[in-house]
Amino acid sequence: MVRDVRDHSASGRFHYDDRVTANSLPSAVLRNGVAIEDPLGVVLGFPRRFDVSDPSRPASFAEPDLRLANRAGARISAAQIAAILQRRDAIEQALRAIAADASLAGTADSVPWLPLRQLFGAFAGIRGVGFSKMTKALYPKRPALIPMLDSVVQKYLQDDDLGAQAPFTERGLAFVRGYQRDLDRNQAALRAVRQELARRGHGLTEVRILDLLIWSATTAAWPGAPPGGRAAAGP
Repeated sequence: MVRDVRDHSASGRFHYDDRVTANSLPSAVLRNGVAIEDPLGVVLGFPRRFDVSDPSRPASFAEPDLRLANRAGARISAAQIAAILQRRDAIEQALRAIAADASLAGTADSVPWLPLRQLFGAFAGIRGVGFSKMTKALYPKRPALIPMLDSVVQKYLQDDDLGAQAPFTERGLAFVRGYQRDLDRNQAALRAVRQELARRGHGLTEVRILDLLIWSATTAAWPGAPPGGRAAAGP
């Protein structure tokens, strides 16, 4: 079936983009057998879907980055911001060791696991700062590599959760490795959606696309929305 895909312009008005068929791109299959037949339509259904990366400052980390995370819903307190910035040297050292275009969607041996471990470790032990706050602050720095591990995504990845007794860094990396496996399983669909969005002038990484698909499958959809249709606004 051919349907119109509505998009939000900068003015807040709707405009109609090219017509696409639900079957023109590969479907995505999430955990527990949840199939999303029209992943492009799902992504376009989120009003806040585009990347907020900062390519001009890929190796720096400062208070504006944490304020940006708060605008994305991180809720990092002033005391937590101060505590995180005390680790700024360690955070920036790890960022410098990770290429700006490093991707979780590449081959397994291309993921910079060691510096990513060091980056996550720089956030360990900060009171009240968990994976959600950390990754919302780091995602804009490496949007193709670091997923936003909020409560919805963590619940989705529960089979990969090492548990609260595990060291912070190891637990975080286990979540990312689990996320990578889902990226690998849906490589064709995620790449096709990314390419179609790029054709329309929108930049979105496979990591962020999967995030939106997880949200669409695990949060309350709009009443009556069919699979692969409109999704609840959230992430």
